Amino acid sequence: MAMQTRRIGTVDVGAIGLGGMPMSIEGRPEESRSIATVHAALDAGVTLIDTADAYHLHADEVGHNEALIAKALASYGGGTDDVLVATKGGHLRPGDGSWTLDGRPEHIKAACEASLRRLGVEAIGLYQFHRPDPAVPYEESVGAVAELLDAGKIRMAGISNANPERIRLAADILGGRLVSVQNQFSPAYRSSEPELALCDELGIAFLPWSPLGGITRAGDLGAVNAPFAKVAAAHGVSPQRVALAWMLALSPVVVPIPGSSRPETIRDSVAAAELALDAEEIALLSATV
Repeated sequence: MAMQTRRIGTVDVGAIGLGGMPMSIEGRPEESRSIATVHAALDAGVTLIDTADAYHLHADEVGHNEALIAKALASYGGGTDDVLVATKGGHLRPGDGSWTLDGRPEHIKAACEASLRRLGVEAIGLYQFHRPDPAVPYEESVGAVAELLDAGKIRMAGISNANPERIRLAADILGGRLVSVQNQFSPAYRSSEPELALCDELGIAFLPWSPLGGITRAGDLGAVNAPFAKVAAAHGVSPQRVALAWMLALSPVVVPIPGSSRPETIRDSVAAAELALDAEEIALLSATV
């Protein structure tokens, strides 16, 4: 199924991507349901799948989600040549539920090599530095990503959880080859609006993670949910679908990556690409809560 597309670097992807994290961390489902979710996403026209080596539960299963995505793609009945798999390095999960950081260049390079093996590819489509490490100069971490790009280990480079200063710094270090920024952004979490605006200015893809934060399916008509519920009722769709359609309307560089572990939820998310909101609705949803 075709979906409207957006641009990440030199690649066109479906306007709605799939975030793989819920399939591998706390509360993850049986593998069969996760694979069915990836297949449903592909059937619906998703061509961007976001993962990371840190999406796992136990210390001895680093890269669980990467391996899962690779397995789902290999078992899909249709073509997958147009699917862009984006992964990340620089975050760690010791296995006790916590998240730690390692932005050392040697770690980034080793993590990339491991991701290459798990994904079963010669070059990673989009590799992103996961999160700044206060113990390591940012330019050193991003410099390692630049070296991976120069070496042909990755085809495109991105960063995640970055402020405007770091976005500009990364773009400079990468010699203008920064193609994406992945930050938390949702109806309830809008502090990355300056980063979105900068990406729009620079023509860099902005990938909101956890884009459905603050949106509930029913019952909760709090300050965040109420306008989305109102617009959803008018269109006869879910508030989640409205939230994603609103993000798409904010800028042509936005490519939301809602996390999902159920076929029905990713199908609903993908339908946001066809939901047209008028100027009045966008203004209502954009109003500060």
